[in-house]
Amino acid sequence: MSTSPPLPALGLVCITASDQVRFRTLTRKRLLQLGSDEQLRVLGELYQENLRRLDRAIDYCLEHGIRLYRLSSALFPFADERLGGQVLATFAEPLGQAGERASRAGLRLVVHPDQYVVLNSDDPAVIENAVKVLIHHARVLDLMGQPRSPWALIEIHGGKANRSERLIEQIALLPDSVRLRLGLENDEYAYRACEIYEICCQSGVPMVFDAHHHVIAEQLTSYDDPSVGQMLACARSTWPVPQ
Repeated sequence: MSTSPPLPALGLVCITASDQVRFRTLTRKRLLQLGSDEQLRVLGELYQENLRRLDRAIDYCLEHGIRLYRLSSALFPFADERLGGQVLATFAEPLGQAGERASRAGLRLVVHPDQYVVLNSDDPAVIENAVKVLIHHARVLDLMGQPRSPWALIEIHGGKANRSERLIEQIALLPDSVRLRLGLENDEYAYRACEIYEICCQSGVPMVFDAHHHVIAEQLTSYDDPSVGQMLACARSTWPVPQ
């Protein structure tokens, strides 16, 4: 009697196609039109509302048997800046409660900052901003009581092409709150799966294998191509504890 292999465990990326899991946002233009006191009030109300919606997102995941949730990188707009950071600090308790609730239920929380987070740019200002954004995401995960390990993954791409050595150097300089959670993902433009694998081996961070990016980058005709399974196995080998 043959048995089918177990189906992969799927996660939820930020929002649902319906309105069940959605978050509010705020443009910089709108924020700068306000006085400092008004900015504090507006950001406080926005963060509070998005925390309520995060609770609903956790509810949704638990109700549907989803065991991994990728937090929106825009969950707390401008919290990587001084004013927003001050406001975020006032929500330490509810953030901790949300994180504890997710942990008790076995719901894994991860984050994928946007494509503009480039650690190996030729422009020092771009690197400085990338580090600032990563530290913000690590702070949110810390406030939520999430482990400083790839279980609470902060996932980024390789950044600027042909700068692998610079990327490895910059990863080594990251604070533990970021570096211990960091993972690198292949893409179809700058860093193919085999290249990201080598960087991960040298930098000591795990690889996140994206089969879709791999198929496009290698111009494959099918996901059944042997290289898909081979690169998945390579990625798995970079995780001290496969997660």
